[in-house]
Amino acid sequence: MSSVLNILVVEDDEIELLKFKVVTDNLKLNHQFEFVKDGEQAISYLRDKNIRLPELILLDLNMPRFDGMDFLSMMRSDVDLRYIPTVILTSSENHAEFIGFIDADLSTDFEDFKSITEKLYSDNKLDVVYGSRNKGEGEGIDRNFLRSIFSNIVKAFIYMILRLPIEDTQCGAKVFRKSVISTAFAVPFQTKWLFDVEIFIRLKRFYSPDNVMNHIYEQPLARWVHVDDSRLGAKDAIQIPMKLMVIWYKYNLTAQLSEAA
Repeated sequence: MSSVLNILVVEDDEIELLKFKVVTDNLKLNHQFEFVKDGEQAISYLRDKNIRLPELILLDLNMPRFDGMDFLSMMRSDVDLRYIPTVILTSSENHAEFIGFIDADLSTDFEDFKSITEKLYSDNKLDVVYGSRNKGEGEGIDRNFLRSIFSNIVKAFIYMILRLPIEDTQCGAKVFRKSVISTAFAVPFQTKWLFDVEIFIRLKRFYSPDNVMNHIYEQPLARWVHVDDSRLGAKDAIQIPMKLMVIWYKYNLTAQLSEAA
C-alpha cells in the first residue's frame, strides 16, 4: 500500500462533507479523496475500469435510495471489492452501547449479525455475544471440505489453550458491550490471525475461569459462506500451530513463571 491513499468518501450531507474537508485541509493530509453522494454513485465509481480502486472507503449508513447497508451487501458479492477496508460513518448523537466486529469478507450474513446484537441487547448478564459456525450449524453454512478438516484440528489446539467450552473462536462476528472493550483490547495482540483466542483468554482472566461463560454467549449462525480467495493463505495456515504456541507461552507459561517468582 502506498503512502498516499486513494480514499472514497460516500456521504450525502453537504454540511458533513464541508466539515470533513475543513478537517482534512487543516491536517494537511497527503491523500487523494474522491466524493460521491450515495451508494449508487459509489457502485458506478468502483466499477469504472479506468479508476484506481480505493485503499479505504468512508461510508455513511444513512443515505437516500441506495443506503450504506445495501452498498455493503453489494461489496460482499464482488470479488474485487470485498476486501477494501470500509469505515462506517454515522451522524447519530446516541452514544454507542455496543461495539461490533464482522469479517472483512462479509462471510457472515447481516441478518445473523443483527441477531447477535439483539441477543446481547436482550440479556443484561452478557457482555459479549459471538457467532459460531460449529454450534448448532445451520443449513446455510457453506464451508470448504478441506478447510473444515483443518479448522477442526486448529479447534483442538485452541481448546487445549483456552480450556473453555467454545465451539468457534475464529468467527469474525462478535459484539461487545462498550464496558468490556478495554479488557479485550487493552494491549496489542501477539498474533495477526488468532487474536480472537487472545480476546477469550483476556476475558477468562477478567471474569475468572469459573465465571466467564456466564458473561459470554456463543450464538449459532444460520448462514455463513466460505470465501475461496480468503487472505488466509497456505503460508499463514502452516504458521498457525507456531502462533498458537506463542499465545500459550505468552499467556500461560509466562504467567505461571511470574507467579512462581
